[in-house]
Amino acid sequence: MVSERNDQPSPPAADARQQRRRRIIRNTIIAILAVPALIWLVLFITKGRFLKSPFESIVGRMTNREVRVGGDFQLYFAPWRIKFYAERFTIANPEWATRPYLFRADRIDTQIAPLSLLFGKRRLYSLDLLNGAADLEWNAGHSTNTWTFSEKKGGKPLEFPRIDVATVRGTTVRYLDPRMRLLADLGIEDIRSEDAQIGKAVRVAGEGRIRDTPFRVAGQLLSPDATVNRGENKLTARAWAANNVVDVAGTLPSLAEVEKVPLQTRARGRDLAELLGIIGVVLPETRRYALKGRMVKDGDVYRFTNIGGTVGESDVAGTLTVTNGERLHLKSTLRTRSLDIVDASGLIGYNPDIVEEQGAVAAAAATGAGARKLLPDTAMPVEKMRVFDADLDWTIDQVKSRRVPISNVALTLKLERGKLALSPFSFAMARGNVSTDIVFDTRQRPSAVSYDVRLAPTPMGRLFAGWGIAESGTSGTIKGRMELRGRGDSIGDSLATSSGRIAFVMPQGTLWTRNVQLAELDIGTFVQKMFAGKLKKPVEINCGLVAFTVRGGIAAADPILIDTQKNVILGRGGFSFRTEAIDLAIRADAKKFSLFSGQSPVGIGGYFAAPALDVISPDLIGRAGAGLGLAVVAAPLAGVLAFVDVGDAKSAACGPVLSGANAAAQRTSKGEKRDDVGKGTTAKDEKGEDKPGKKQRKKFLGIF
Repeated sequence: MVSERNDQPSPPAADARQQRRRRIIRNTIIAILAVPALIWLVLFITKGRFLKSPFESIVGRMTNREVRVGGDFQLYFAPWRIKFYAERFTIANPEWATRPYLFRADRIDTQIAPLSLLFGKRRLYSLDLLNGAADLEWNAGHSTNTWTFSEKKGGKPLEFPRIDVATVRGTTVRYLDPRMRLLADLGIEDIRSEDAQIGKAVRVAGEGRIRDTPFRVAGQLLSPDATVNRGENKLTARAWAANNVVDVAGTLPSLAEVEKVPLQTRARGRDLAELLGIIGVVLPETRRYALKGRMVKDGDVYRFTNIGGTVGESDVAGTLTVTNGERLHLKSTLRTRSLDIVDASGLIGYNPDIVEEQGAVAAAAATGAGARKLLPDTAMPVEKMRVFDADLDWTIDQVKSRRVPISNVALTLKLERGKLALSPFSFAMARGNVSTDIVFDTRQRPSAVSYDVRLAPTPMGRLFAGWGIAESGTSGTIKGRMELRGRGDSIGDSLATSSGRIAFVMPQGTLWTRNVQLAELDIGTFVQKMFAGKLKKPVEINCGLVAFTVRGGIAAADPILIDTQKNVILGRGGFSFRTEAIDLAIRADAKKFSLFSGQSPVGIGGYFAAPALDVISPDLIGRAGAGLGLAVVAAPLAGVLAFVDVGDAKSAACGPVLSGANAAAQRTSKGEKRDDVGKGTTAKDEKGEDKPGKKQRKKFLGIF
């Protein structure tokens, strides 16, 4: 029992040990508090000026950049905020950048929330910045930028800290993106903010260059009653470039954050091609335009939705996505309710303004085409077409045209590495449908061009209503196809070198014309002259074929053969895509005896731009002379004999006609080979010029 009592410490000894433990804990706490307090006191007294070199070294290692303070330096706690002050402060750019410094300032004076450096978004209680200059650049591969200090993380978006009170004077920003070929030099108007409120609009103005186009810009952040960092940065900006004005407006979540932020955009100018040409996209010339839409930037992708507006006298709506990746790519879906035919002229190379003011011939001449030419000679911008790709789906409800009603247009365009395909390209024309496949392959030099145009059965009454054909009483239809292949960088050149076939087939039906004046190449008047009457009843057509074989841009009739109830219409000659000259002779031979028949061809001459009818042909003059001679020598009644048609025209077998066969395959209704439809060929004379075939009665255009 005594030993057990000896094992227990006496009360005074236990109290002493406990007191020692308390002193140790107390002293440790005092030391823990005293050391920071001492450090704080030293820093506060010295303002941390002795930390200048360590600061440059440590921050330089953390950022992999050279950091320098050329003047006074302060870094201390004041008292719960980090006070940072530096004069002639610089942070270097990486070696690949075009400018030496990412950021430099004559003076920077700020108070920083300490915990914000470790957690959450950076916060500055105050900032006083004098003559700051930031140089923001992307590298050539667009994989990193100057403001991202870690190359492993790539190019992070630019982020600004929250700033409660700020005074910013003489600040400039330079932005360079080699992939977009964008350079902007901006000046920021002096800023004074209190309690995280700017108090007035922050204005930015500057200039720059995008690709090869200079521009100037002016913008402002409208947030007089809202904070800079709480989603109330209302941005408005306007840019001027290449005769275009572009307006942008929206609300930014932070001062420099535009990623995935919807921005309302408006653009207007004299030519939409000039606007898209800024980013290297080739577009046909347009008339004045005014468009609006919503833009959202998501990395390299710019999405434009809710597009609406006008181009010339036509409306347009839809979406557009621009991807600025390794290759610039545009994807668009558009709809137009009403397209003015003048606005569409730009699609084939005309200047729409010239078409509107002076006509198609003047517009063709402006492209470099020769006198009296109608086909444009606008060369395709081959090199530019190879640097971007595009996909377009465009639907048009109606095309406003004086002559031919066109509607329900559906155009699919695909451009891939220089190969442009309009396929399929379809539209309804006068109750008939036209389907087209056109390919311009600029990868071959000169460009390989193919045309395949198919006309579904179409009522002639509506198709030719503008030329005197009456819809009422006309039940005839027409269908056709044009297949041509040529080489050239313009529509004119590709057709001038083309070879292939053009054929229009007329099944059984009736055709009626109005009694119209002969003011131009008028189909109604042409039919009247062919039958030498006013056509008080419709012409009954059994079958008809108007076809041409094209070789080297020269189209020869192969054949022109229309079989009606009373006549057989035959044609010879052709036209040239090279010179755009027309030289056709078409005659109607009666199947039965006919008195007072001229038996002479009606000539179609002139050029594509100015076709003309020649109803007083040499044959008719010859017959008139023979009739006059007979009347003088014999008797007046004998003169009539010169105009008698014995009615020996051979009816056509409609099978080869309706199949679109060439002249060699045509037969009479009795199965005999026809010898009156030509061969659809051209030959070369000893001088290398085109000359007529054996069956040709006269030399047309000097090419047949």
